[in-house]
Amino acid sequence: MKVFLIGFMGAGKTTFGKKLAKNLNYPFFDLDHLIEEITGGTVGEYFATHGEIKFRELEKDILQTHPFPENYVLSTGGGAPCFHDNMDWMNKNGQTIYLQLSPKALATRLENAKEQRPLIKDLKGDDLIKFIEERLEARDIHYKKAHFIVDGLNVHPEIIANLISKN
Repeated sequence: MKVFLIGFMGAGKTTFGKKLAKNLNYPFFDLDHLIEEITGGTVGEYFATHGEIKFRELEKDILQTHPFPENYVLSTGGGAPCFHDNMDWMNKNGQTIYLQLSPKALATRLENAKEQRPLIKDLKGDDLIKFIEERLEARDIHYKKAHFIVDGLNVHPEIIANLISKN
């Protein structure tokens, strides 16, 4: 079984994904880390050098054609479900889980990790919250297509592992 974790940056996809993968006894992958391994640079550097369109094309190619094992847990980047046919592809090829958090909770988490995130590095306080609210509103149509929508603040790997194994 393939498990795709989606949600806004800072939702905890990587942290939760590692715990879920361990619970399922599956390997864990992070799409942004794969991009960095393949390109030899950071996501921010790729974004700055090649632009968002090229980044989204690379992201799609890795998501849909990388030689993953049969079973795995993958943490996607926050925008991955919103471009090309990625969300429909993930829904067709595995179980999708949306880790949902409020804009304020996301802003609190992101406040100390902005340097690694090119889209928000210059934002703070109310500007950061407003940016998150606007992006979430635009992305919700994609995120809410997930098979499961869970509270990102109170998510437990054991419960999710049981839930997805029943499907």
